Amino acid sequence: MAEHTRFEKLVADAKKNITEISPQDAAEKLKSGEALIVDVREKDEWDEERIPNATHLSRGTIELEIEEKVPNRNAIIICHCGGGGRSALAAKSLQKMGYKNVRSMAGGLKAWKAAGLLTAK
Repeated sequence: MAEHTRFEKLVADAKKNITEISPQDAAEKLKSGEALIVDVREKDEWDEERIPNATHLSRGTIELEIEEKVPNRNAIIICHCGGGGRSALAAKSLQKMGYKNVRSMAGGLKAWKAAGLLTAK
């Protein structure tokens, strides 16, 4: 398997400037209606399995689509991906766009499932 050291460095740099949230805390905020969970994975990953009531905005298009889907820049947005890397990059990007309450879910969908939280297909 190819090494992803540049990607990992980019993610590590992003994580220095964002806030991560645990899957359990993300689930509570989603359930209470306090936050929106945005799945930044690719469409085929979303179609295979996802967090119930999450919104899909792939990493490749989130910057183009976020303002239409979430016009309120004060909304709590929790980005997630498969393992936490792409969501960290997305969170950093949304912060640069002026979103003030963006989080990245630590560990992504893998951590969500490991915590025993439900998924949908």
